[in-house]
Amino acid sequence: MQPFRRFTTATARWLGLLMVLSLVLSACAAPAAAPAAGEATAPAAEAAAPAIAGEVSRADTLIFAADTTDLITLDPAVTYEFSGIQGEGSFYETLVSFTPGQSGVQPLLAESWDVKDDGDMWTVTFKLNPEAKFASGNPVTADDVVWSWGRAIDINKSPAFLLIDVAKVAKENLTAVDPQTFQVKLPKTVSPQVFLAAITFTVAAVVEKAAVEANMGTDMGESWLNDYSAGSGPYVLNTWDREVSITMDANPNYWGEPARLPRVIIQNMKDATNRLAAIETGDADVVQDLGPEQRTALEGNPDVSLFDGLNTQMIYLGMNAKMAPFDNPDVREAVRYAINYDEIIALTGGGAKTVQEIIPDSFLGHTGLNPFTQDIAKAKELLAKAGVAEGIEIEMLLPSDYPAGPIDFPTLAAKLQSDLAQAGITLNLRSLQFSELLNIYRAQESPMTLVLWGPDYPDPDGNATPFTTYAAKSIAFRNGWDDAKAADMAAAAALAPTAEERTKLYADLTEYVFHQGPYAMLYQPTRTYAVRNTIDGFNYDASDTPSVNFALIGAK
Repeated sequence: MQPFRRFTTATARWLGLLMVLSLVLSACAAPAAAPAAGEATAPAAEAAAPAIAGEVSRADTLIFAADTTDLITLDPAVTYEFSGIQGEGSFYETLVSFTPGQSGVQPLLAESWDVKDDGDMWTVTFKLNPEAKFASGNPVTADDVVWSWGRAIDINKSPAFLLIDVAKVAKENLTAVDPQTFQVKLPKTVSPQVFLAAITFTVAAVVEKAAVEANMGTDMGESWLNDYSAGSGPYVLNTWDREVSITMDANPNYWGEPARLPRVIIQNMKDATNRLAAIETGDADVVQDLGPEQRTALEGNPDVSLFDGLNTQMIYLGMNAKMAPFDNPDVREAVRYAINYDEIIALTGGGAKTVQEIIPDSFLGHTGLNPFTQDIAKAKELLAKAGVAEGIEIEMLLPSDYPAGPIDFPTLAAKLQSDLAQAGITLNLRSLQFSELLNIYRAQESPMTLVLWGPDYPDPDGNATPFTTYAAKSIAFRNGWDDAKAADMAAAAALAPTAEERTKLYADLTEYVFHQGPYAMLYQPTRTYAVRNTIDGFNYDASDTPSVNFALIGAK
């Protein structure tokens, strides 16, 4: 880890301030980018609502600084990256959502829904809120829902599997019964609870059919939706300056509680030391993802408050159950007992929580049990029982270019290397770019892999199926773990009709995976935000979309 250096020179302060002011003022004056040559231009009545005319003062602008280098699109049917989801969550709305402080899915565009058993199918009927309307002022209708979901299925980019594979939604089973009634039929193999959780993701967001149809071009409107928004959320897209910032303005036609600030700028700031400088100087109002050093630097600062919230990501060590010696469950158990979990948390500066189960904290079915503590004698005993020679050498892959929460993967890997050496296992570390690592991991060619996973939807099945079901071609597959019992347990837990039954079944599954699975689950990272005390209403909920609701934030 590099020595920490505070970036607080006078030059840096002025450069940062000038950059932010330039963003604010240019966004005030510039209209949204024009469509590419050859693309249709929407009629005025069908286009997204115009951005705010005239200047917007710095006091009326929220500047949110984060590393948004993963941002590649603002089309909700295509986005599968955290930064895109964060931005789009202000432009678009789904039928249902998760609300901080309330359990289960809550109404959003749909004011109510009903699940009916129709023999070999479930019929789910949604009644849309009659007040809901797009930024254009046009009402949100069932036909818009049918068209939006059908478009996402036809485009079939990364997030479409949530509709196609998880929810098993087929276009022919989508129906606009009347303008305010939308109906979908699902096969009985799908859990209605899992379906409802899956459609909180942005791929199921409702876009205005008329606006996008008029601008389809040759790519079904993907390019157009990178420069214009066509949703019903509290903000509209003003401009997306690629690799620099997203500027959004309050939706003048918003049908719900209006946004408190007229403008929000999501500023791409990759380096955590620069984010520290921005929050210290007031060049940013909120910064996302501070490491232990930056957090320490801000403690006691009277102008800044710190907020910590658990991420739903899981940092874990995978062991390939098809490769010796990990084809023996005793060896996998030995690895779990060789790890010093408390020292790993200390290494993160307290920026993580020990979580040894596959279901993250805050999800239904999370037990809170952590049965493993470092026991070198027990680890050696299990290795000896399995016939593993002391000093065995094993290659472990790890990402070189992706954070492990508040620390980096090489730092975490060195700690694991030290722990396992005490039990007689020599780890040979192989650090790769994340994309290269994934290619090897997905091909089942890595004996050990240190990596992370985040659920695609806020339901326990979002982790249970990938970690237990070989046929899902996800985490269990990558680790060569083909265990029919685990897969059956996960399927039964997903389909159980009540929360109480699901909780019990997930507890049983957790206990089974603890000792039979090919994983050493390490921790759930904490996401640290710094917030200037000139604003209030800051919120964070990892299970919601977006995780930070900008509309609730205002000036004091």
